[in-house]
Amino acid sequence: MNRLETSLPDGRRLTLYWTEEDGGPSSSLAPAGPPGPVLAARAHGERRWDPTRQEWVTLATHRQERTYKPPADSCPLCPSHPGKPLTDIPFERFEVGVFDNRFPSFVPDAGAPPEATVPREDGLAGLLQRAPASGRCEVVVYSDDHEATFSDLPLARVRLLVDVWADRTAVLGKEAAVRYVMPFENKGELVGTTLSHPHGQIYAYPMVPPRPREELGAAGRYRDRTGRCIWCDTVEAESRGAKRIVHADEVSLAFVPFWARLPYQVEVAAREHRPSLLSLEDAERDGLADTMLRTARAYDALWGFSLPYVMAFSQQPAKGFEEREPLGHLRVTFMPFHRDAGRTKYLAGSELAAGAFLNDVAPEEAAARLRAAASASTVG
Repeated sequence: MNRLETSLPDGRRLTLYWTEEDGGPSSSLAPAGPPGPVLAARAHGERRWDPTRQEWVTLATHRQERTYKPPADSCPLCPSHPGKPLTDIPFERFEVGVFDNRFPSFVPDAGAPPEATVPREDGLAGLLQRAPASGRCEVVVYSDDHEATFSDLPLARVRLLVDVWADRTAVLGKEAAVRYVMPFENKGELVGTTLSHPHGQIYAYPMVPPRPREELGAAGRYRDRTGRCIWCDTVEAESRGAKRIVHADEVSLAFVPFWARLPYQVEVAAREHRPSLLSLEDAERDGLADTMLRTARAYDALWGFSLPYVMAFSQQPAKGFEEREPLGHLRVTFMPFHRDAGRTKYLAGSELAAGAFLNDVAPEEAAARLRAAASASTVG
């Protein structure tokens, strides 16, 4: 993997990645701008403590102004061309580009939250607490082809993306404010995507978010009780049962979990105990890329259209859990919001208000349908 680090004229950093086979990006159409505090100065986010649930909520009101469904010829993620306004990637050709989000929820060196957002409410014994929204938000552009989706990418490009996600995990995890790094993708308007160009994001959080924190707590209690990793045992159990497997190889497993919250949820997990992307060996990165791509193509083959989903990585926190053997077990969760070809699975009262998920499709049935769809599609 090759990489080129530069910066955009407004101070945001840009990193381009490519393989020798890809040939690398074209020459830049604009000189790199000097790095500066522009990113932090533009954002006005803050975190507020919810004492009723013991978790932080982030306010990023400036994101109301983010780019919303621009026409294809004004896409900010496309390559730049002479005679036209520069996009966020000032190159005529590139393979994978990663840059600081123009409208971030978290920023480096965020500083104290602005007092003007709400009136001061003294006398409540610290009940209402604020904290800076420090961290970083990056955009990962998968291709310079505006019409592609993740499932359209060749296997070699997905394999490069695995290396990119690992590299960004390492880079972002070293930043002082960052506690947890999560690559993810929102695909399709159904899940709120406002830019149709193939891309994902990476959030580098200043805390371990609620769901990973809960899962790590459960993993710790399971290890204290059994001496084993809860995800290693889950992968072993799903491998033996085979009813919910979508695809399997020697290093990874894609399956609809026994407790699936969503009808066609799929977990892609490493067979061995690998805490994060950084701990994967080359063969395991090969297997992860292949299994992720097969899963994405199975979704598209399921009903004959490009299926919207949320895809997110779970891995060991960057900081704060060093005192014991890593509890994290690397996996990728695919979360589509369809329950059949023409019906959406909406999160409503039970899910949003109570946190109690109701699933409309048996995991065994979902796995059988996805397995058939996966066998009908090819990867290359």
